[in-house]
Amino acid sequence: MQTKLADFIKDTEQGKEAQKIIATCVHCGFCTATCPTYQLIGDELDSPRGRIYLIKNVLEGKKISYKTQQHLDRCLTCRACETTCPSGVNYGRLLDIGREVVEGRVSRSFLDRILRKGLCFILPYSQRFKIMLKISQIFSPLLPKILKEQIPIQEKDKSWPKTNYSRKMLILDGCVQSALAPNINTSTAWVLDQLGVSLVSAPNSGCCGAINQHLSDPHGALHFIKKNIDAWWPYIERGAEAIVITASGCGVMVKEYGILLKSDPIYADKAAKVAKMTKDISEIIAQEDITKLTISSHIPRDIAFQSPCTLQHGQKLAGVVERILKKIGFNLTKVTDPHLCCGSAGTYSILQKELSQKLLKNKLHALEKEHPKLIATANIGCLTHLQSRASVPVRHWISLLDPTNNV
Repeated sequence: MQTKLADFIKDTEQGKEAQKIIATCVHCGFCTATCPTYQLIGDELDSPRGRIYLIKNVLEGKKISYKTQQHLDRCLTCRACETTCPSGVNYGRLLDIGREVVEGRVSRSFLDRILRKGLCFILPYSQRFKIMLKISQIFSPLLPKILKEQIPIQEKDKSWPKTNYSRKMLILDGCVQSALAPNINTSTAWVLDQLGVSLVSAPNSGCCGAINQHLSDPHGALHFIKKNIDAWWPYIERGAEAIVITASGCGVMVKEYGILLKSDPIYADKAAKVAKMTKDISEIIAQEDITKLTISSHIPRDIAFQSPCTLQHGQKLAGVVERILKKIGFNLTKVTDPHLCCGSAGTYSILQKELSQKLLKNKLHALEKEHPKLIATANIGCLTHLQSRASVPVRHWISLLDPTNNV
């Protein structure tokens, strides 16, 4: 698909990148078959192909409106279309560029602006989020049932293993996960401890930057990206083997640090190194001798696995966790349409509640159809979203391998 860039963007790096991506799209429409929003709404402009056409119009300087912004907002950024696309269109990156350009040319309502700024002010900062979570839990008895269901359960911290091995890996603490479910990383530490690896947390690291990036605030995202690189770099220089990610949504973001900072004269090389070192915890476990792992007898063996979009489409790791779980002895129940999104998608469940809830209903129906004792997933957003309506417990899959866990 050819694009004639408008004067306002034709000489920019961003414009050239978008033009290159659009040129790879042959308009075949394969993406519409796996797009969750197109399946729900049935509007071509709520499909990847339609959104690419809208972004093309934006970059060519054609008239755009709130409706253009609405169609882009409705995208989950699940990237199922990238898995399906025979031409290899980098749709996720194109969408980020399109949203940012539209954000500067279309005014949002006052309430929408306040909500988005509020999300960027609270969610990336774990301490602020903990305070808001505590307040919501205190007042939950006064709230309607539908709102109570949306308040996540906060875990109590468990202690990390005390051992100190020569093999060391870094862990991303993150923002929301470190506040809601710190024991995901604790379980990871216990699992790696059995494999002779010490997991290290860098004190000044935090949010990966994805929240700001996908809310059209790239400058805010870069702040978090550089902060993480600075926090991790001394450990990398001392020989850390990998940067371990336990939230697949964060994993996609950190693996793209090299792309996002490729033109930065100070951070480009470091960002590329960090991106190369970044591994989802499933990639780490898959390379180790899992016969060394001891699984708690309290863990149910009949489970359903929900593979987050950021794991199977964003990081192209479809089937990795499933193979690990089967090797260890778990029985995975069949899940219909496993490629479809659960509707969490970062802040999507807040900003696009109606669509999000429809996707959640469909996903839970598929997951619970064969009556598993537990649902496992690989991303904190999916976990809390599924947990709000699931009839069985929902856990991060790595916690099932933790010998200290009594789920």
